[in-house]
Amino acid sequence: MAQEDLLLQLKGYGLMTAEISYYMPDHPALLQTFIWQQYDVAPQFPVLHRFLDHWRREIEAALHSIRIAHRHLIGPVEWRAVDGIISIH
Repeated sequence: MAQEDLLLQLKGYGLMTAEISYYMPDHPALLQTFIWQQYDVAPQFPVLHRFLDHWRREIEAALHSIRIAHRHLIGPVEWRAVDGIISIH
């Protein structure tokens, strides 16, 4: 699993966090929150769109709002070439 996550990050995926606010049919006055994290590509967010399409088809809860945070965990600033080798005897 960790190796797959690293491969996704090397392909340009970053960690996306979505805060989904929704109403359940049996409690329409109560706003509830669901937090979800997944690797996704900004700004298109294809993984999030597939999840929301599934939500609309399969879950009876009505969506109210969605807040998204996205962060690339691997970037060019973090890559440094090694200048030398240190040998420990």
